Amino acid sequence: MQQILSSGFAEQTIQKSRFIARATYADSEQSVAAMLRQLASDYPNASHLAYAYRIQTPDGIILRFSDDGEPSGTAGKPIIPHLEGRELINICVGVIRYYGGINLGTGGLVRAYAGTAKMALDNATFSEFIEQAEYELTLNYKQIDRFKRDLAQLGGELIHAEFADVVHAWVRVPISAWDALRDKYAV
Repeated sequence: MQQILSSGFAEQTIQKSRFIARATYADSEQSVAAMLRQLASDYPNASHLAYAYRIQTPDGIILRFSDDGEPSGTAGKPIIPHLEGRELINICVGVIRYYGGINLGTGGLVRAYAGTAKMALDNATFSEFIEQAEYELTLNYKQIDRFKRDLAQLGGELIHAEFADVVHAWVRVPISAWDALRDKYAV
């Protein structure tokens, strides 16, 4: 699987209708909603805002789409094969349409929305998706500096730490690295 590193943007005009697509990182339904609000705010007079997203949750992958008033299955749904085909995760693609007065038909709408979404994805950059989880760990004070270095090398992050007679740390770390990290530092 892959995740987006930098957003992609595309714009094209098809038979007087203007299509604008943005592909961005989204790791929760709240971040999807924020992205869509921003897109709607950026293009307030748009006729439609269709979208599709695919995010990883502890319960599995959530895949949703919206045609936003276009005929069923002609706007958001055609974006999905591009997300699944590239094995993308934690991503939302929104496609704005300014209606130009010419009906495109269902086939034309599918090609327009899917094509503009594909162009935005082509303009984005991606990296390998590494599944992470949050853990709690107790360690000694003298280990904290080395622990932080090891955590950074693994691509993890220290979320919060409480310092008492020992250090209670909450971390986000790749799942595959957790057992070794815990075994090395846990008190």
